[in-house]
Amino acid sequence: HVQLVESGGGSVQAGGSLRVSCLVSGLTYTMSEYRFGWFRQAPGKEREGVATIDTDGSPSYADSVKGRFAISKDNAKNTLYLQMDSLKPDDTAMYYCAGSRFAIHNRWNLEYEYNYWGQGTQVTVS
Repeated sequence: HVQLVESGGGSVQAGGSLRVSCLVSGLTYTMSEYRFGWFRQAPGKEREGVATIDTDGSPSYADSVKGRFAISKDNAKNTLYLQMDSLKPDDTAMYYCAGSRFAIHNRWNLEYEYNYWGQGTQVTVS
């Protein structure tokens, strides 16, 4: 079965950097055939889309992280990454990776577009 396992979360001071990873296993097709995304959920708030990477490697970002975060993937290692720079306290949240073969580009930030989810990794910025 498909598993997405996040790692790399932690605590960092404002202005600092962190990279979270998502190891993917059990896919029926190669990783390159799936859209992947990063979502986050802060206490008391709804889960929101942060970034996505399309099957051709093209990224899209939420306005709140544009210019500070970078999504990437290594298909050979079955791993998705989110590099986070210039972190702010507002970035504090549980970060989740998600995947789908059928997510539509202009709905990339909607949870229901993804059918595979990880358990999340906590990022705290103080």
